[in-house]
Amino acid sequence: MTQTTFPLSQAVPGQTVRLARIEAGKKLKHRLTELGLTPGVALTVIQDNGGPLLVSVRDSRVALGRGMADKMFVIED
Repeated sequence: MTQTTFPLSQAVPGQTVRLARIEAGKKLKHRLTELGLTPGVALTVIQDNGGPLLVSVRDSRVALGRGMADKMFVIED
C-alpha cells in the first residue's frame, strides 16, 4: 500500500509527518539536509500562523518559509 504524499505546508499544527522527498534545487536540498531534514525523518508541525512554519525535527525547532514547505513532500506518520 502506498501512502499519498502532500506538501509540508498543508500539514496542521500538532500533526507528525515523515519526510518523503524534497523537490527543490541542489542548494535548497543541501541547506535542508544540513538542518537534519532528510528523507525518512519525522517532523512535527508546532506552529502555522500563515507565515513561516515552525517544525520540530530531531530535538530541534526549525522555521521554514512557505516556499520551502511547499517543496517538501511528506506522508502521515
